[in-house]
Amino acid sequence: MEKKPIKPSVIVVDDDSMMREMLKLILRSADYRVLGEAPSGKNGIALCASQKPDFALLDINMPEIDGFQALEEFHKVSPNTMVIMISAEATMDRVNEAIKRGAAGFVVKPLNAAKVISKIESCLKKKNER
Repeated sequence: MEKKPIKPSVIVVDDDSMMREMLKLILRSADYRVLGEAPSGKNGIALCASQKPDFALLDINMPEIDGFQALEEFHKVSPNTMVIMISAEATMDRVNEAIKRGAAGFVVKPLNAAKVISKIESCLKKKNER
């Protein structure tokens, strides 16, 4: 029997529990390893530091620490984690700000499962081409 390649690990950080559940379902349906979830930027930073995932899906609009602040901390605590920002407010300014601060990609809400998976795969491809 052929062994499947091990898919990358992911954490999900979003203050909306329904959104976290949906993202975990999408990820698991594509065989990604979900290492955990966090309801806030602060919890997300701790989770990222302890788990050192390959990817983090990170909401921008959250209480206490927003996604942009959390993104900068993620890079400090786990430099190899690629972060994909998620937001309903996908203005060019927001997208450019996310990329400028080091996000690997951007996914717009409402979520589309195929878009989430394809964004992760395109980020992986870019990483492997380096």
